[in-house]
Amino acid sequence: MDSDRDQREFDRIVARLVDDFPGLAGRRPWPRRVRAAVAVVGGLLWGLLSVAMVAWGTAGVVLTVVVVAAVATLLIADHYRRRG
Repeated sequence: MDSDRDQREFDRIVARLVDDFPGLAGRRPWPRRVRAAVAVVGGLLWGLLSVAMVAWGTAGVVLTVVVVAAVATLLIADHYRRRG
C-alpha cells in the first residue's frame, strides 16, 4: 500500500518537526493545582469587587468595569498572540 507508506513518512516528518519545534505540539494544559489556585484567586477578586460595588457605589462599579475590561483585553490579546 503506497498510501500507508506515505502516511508513515508523514508521521515521521511531523514527529521530527515537533521534536525540533516543541511549540508545534500545542499548548500544554495547566496543572490541576495551578487551575485551582487561579480559580480561587479569581473568585476572591470577584467577591472583593462585588463588595466594592456595594460599599463604594459608582466608584466601585467603575473599578469593577475597569478590572473586567482589562482582564478581557489581556485574554483576547493572549489568544490572538498565540494564534498567529
